[in-house]
Amino acid sequence: MLGMALALIGWLGAIIICALPMWKVTAFIGANIVTAQVIWEGLWMNCVDQSTGQMQCKVYDSLLALPQDLQASRALVVIAILTGLVGVLLATVGGKCTNFVSKEHSKAKVAVASGVVFIITAVLVLVPVSWTTNTVIRDFYNPLLIEAQRRELGASIYIGFGAAGLLLLGGALLCSSCPKKDEKNYGYQYSKPGSSVAPSNKNYV
Repeated sequence: MLGMALALIGWLGAIIICALPMWKVTAFIGANIVTAQVIWEGLWMNCVDQSTGQMQCKVYDSLLALPQDLQASRALVVIAILTGLVGVLLATVGGKCTNFVSKEHSKAKVAVASGVVFIITAVLVLVPVSWTTNTVIRDFYNPLLIEAQRRELGASIYIGFGAAGLLLLGGALLCSSCPKKDEKNYGYQYSKPGSSVAPSNKNYV
């Protein structure tokens, strides 16, 4: 149950980072920290938070105009959510408190399968988050970019790392419930041959 709970929280985290437009945020590195707006960038849209408290979000117009890391992150996060859904269904079927599978041995096999799926989901979440982190750090220290073009890591990046860790830990716990091998007695039982007593031919006087 603990493994499924951790993996479920991690899967919900993957959904959050997919929808939340907070992968990158404006970097405040100038002398003047008072800015008129803060720019948030996500997988599907970017948002501008005005100093007046108003926020405006706009969906990206062209898919082909997006950078490669953003296109790959989109695909990997969506695939991670779908594989995580498969893992949740398998973990539910293989749960100890459910009656979808009657045999305990079969339940353990389904639980192990769900653990493997959750580990794959963790990798699918970790790759785009790490890729985006590397891109942000590389661009931040790029001397050719002006201060307005530099970004810092947003909240979605940290949530993504946490979600990947929970998915990995939950999947490992589910994989640890490997079915025990049936102990069968393969020894041969030898029947003791019956002893026949020959009649005595001695004549008693």
